[in-house]
Amino acid sequence: MKEQTMETSHKTSAELLAAQALAKQVQKELTEDILPYWIKGMCSPDGGFYGRIDGNENLDPTAPVGNIMTARVLWTFASAYRILKDSVDQETAASYLEMAEKAKKLLLEKFLDPEYGGTYWSLDHEYNPLDTKKQIYAIAFTIYGLAELNRATGDEEALEYAIKLFHSIEDHSFDKEKDGYFEAFTRTWEPIEDMRLSEKDANESKTMNTHLHVLEAYTCLFRVWKDSLLEERLRGLIRIFEERITDSNGHLKLFFDDDWNCSYDIFSYGHDIEASWLLHEAALVLGDSEVLARIEALIPHIADAASEGLTPEGGMIYEKLGEEIDRDFHWWVQAEAVVGYFNLWDHFDSQEGLEKALMCWDFIKDKILDKENGEWFWSLRADGSINRDEDKAGFWKCPYHNGRMCMELIERVH
Repeated sequence: MKEQTMETSHKTSAELLAAQALAKQVQKELTEDILPYWIKGMCSPDGGFYGRIDGNENLDPTAPVGNIMTARVLWTFASAYRILKDSVDQETAASYLEMAEKAKKLLLEKFLDPEYGGTYWSLDHEYNPLDTKKQIYAIAFTIYGLAELNRATGDEEALEYAIKLFHSIEDHSFDKEKDGYFEAFTRTWEPIEDMRLSEKDANESKTMNTHLHVLEAYTCLFRVWKDSLLEERLRGLIRIFEERITDSNGHLKLFFDDDWNCSYDIFSYGHDIEASWLLHEAALVLGDSEVLARIEALIPHIADAASEGLTPEGGMIYEKLGEEIDRDFHWWVQAEAVVGYFNLWDHFDSQEGLEKALMCWDFIKDKILDKENGEWFWSLRADGSINRDEDKAGFWKCPYHNGRMCMELIERVH
């Protein structure tokens, strides 16, 4: 079954040319801006990574090194090697693989908990365990990166550890009674008081965000490991998004208690548009025609809900919390908007989807790219100013959202 290649049956020649031009632009952005920034700026002399470059391009060599950042670097550069190794020179391709291998080494040697399984949340700058909690979101990203490396190179060790981490999640986090995955645990897999992924999140036992990225990780793992339990869990995650997480208006509910009750009135437009294509990808990879038919009926509904946050200029605002609206334009939301709308054109023949993807990319080029130093700014504030208070690279600011946007378009068009 076709997953990521561009369907052409009902697409005009003008649309195809526009898509090809877009793919060419984002490939240039990826290879000349995003990936080189990380290779040149975030690699430490000891063979690992620095933890942070701030919004004013100041390197902080003593910053903690995060599990999420390291796993996202692994995924990004493994994917870049897989997709681009035949279209860039050998030295460049080798540099992508070297970055992926460096991230893998750090994950396996320093982040993996050799005694209790799973991964640590963070290390200090000398790669000693700093925060040893087990955050399922971070473990899922580690699976995502390792599975992609196996997909790119056939690395059997990467697959072996991805499978071990899959079983860690299933053994400790899966709710056998009420379905889904619990958010976080202590190092020894005991209940933890503060389950939040970040300070801005609600302290609830189940979240949309973690389920979305477990879905993403399991989809990638299923591509390279056709295990029956994994298939069952991937099918179950898709059902959870259908039945528990997506509301009647197409928005994703964000925070839940053990029983899947949600008492929060929050719309996260970036997560809506991201989920629209990740959920579709999961159904495509699963390969069940009945599941795919249900999901393909749902995807435009989710994308329409996300579009409530799309401005006439082509930027997507962050979120709506009750009656309060956060009108900042975060880098990752813009990247996911391009993929989500392109997916509507790619698989659903939506000319409007292509137009929106092109409009969002123009907004990114105009407002979010750092044309002087490389990479993307964290956000454009609602008042039109660049947000330099947040990182350019670090614990949460990684090459994954923008890098993946570029690679999704490259792979779908070619």
